Amino acid sequence: MQEKNRGLGLFTLLIYMFLLGPLVIIAFASFEPGSALKFPPQGFSLKWYHHIFEVTMFKTSFITSIVVSLAGNLLALLLGLPAAYALSRFHFRGKEALNAIFISPVLIPGIVLGFTMLKYVIITYHLPIYAALLLGHTVIMLPFIIRVIASSLANFDFAVEEASLSLGAGRLKTFFTVVLPNIKSGIIAAVLIAFLESFNNVDISVFMTGPGVSTFPIQMLLYVENNFDPTVAAISVLLMLFTAVLMFLIERLMGFSYFTKR
Repeated sequence: MQEKNRGLGLFTLLIYMFLLGPLVIIAFASFEPGSALKFPPQGFSLKWYHHIFEVTMFKTSFITSIVVSLAGNLLALLLGLPAAYALSRFHFRGKEALNAIFISPVLIPGIVLGFTMLKYVIITYHLPIYAALLLGHTVIMLPFIIRVIASSLANFDFAVEEASLSLGAGRLKTFFTVVLPNIKSGIIAAVLIAFLESFNNVDISVFMTGPGVSTFPIQMLLYVENNFDPTVAAISVLLMLFTAVLMFLIERLMGFSYFTKR
């Protein structure tokens, strides 16, 4: 039994090394003082972290990604919140088909969805690049908004809503004063997850961007094509820290939402 536990522990260690090893290598390589990406680094320097803020295209594309992610998140929330509520609260004909339509952007390969949107949204209907990019990111965020909020609504006792209605409150007032406060942690978690999906997206963005308009991940790819310095490694470390903080917040919010419903 002890040998079996040792074997399982060794196997687990190898899995963690396989998953975390590349991240550790990138983190160490970002401190290379030289002009080329090396591992192990030949010294310690933070100049490439400083260099990130000196490159204009990084600052411009970062602002574009933030704006598109936040605006698309708002649109996805305005569409996804009532959709999640309706799918969780009511039973009607075609509910399964409607749910499948909302989830389909996750099931369809991103490159297929991106090419389709390029063909019809930009080429056929001549939508401006910014509008097309916003539409594409809204589409890919919508399934995450709906699924996370729906999972939060699954723990909500709708008898509380019925009690509010029976006491004279209107359905709209009940929704904003009773339902929303009880699922607010799920809504915040949905917004954060959707934001990460949008900000880090490549396969949709590469089809939706154009001259003078680029998102941050796309700009990183363009930079790597022409440069081999540790700048992108430094950016990757900052993005990993940013993602880790958001995922910690999501985990805390989802855990808080679960235990407060118990």
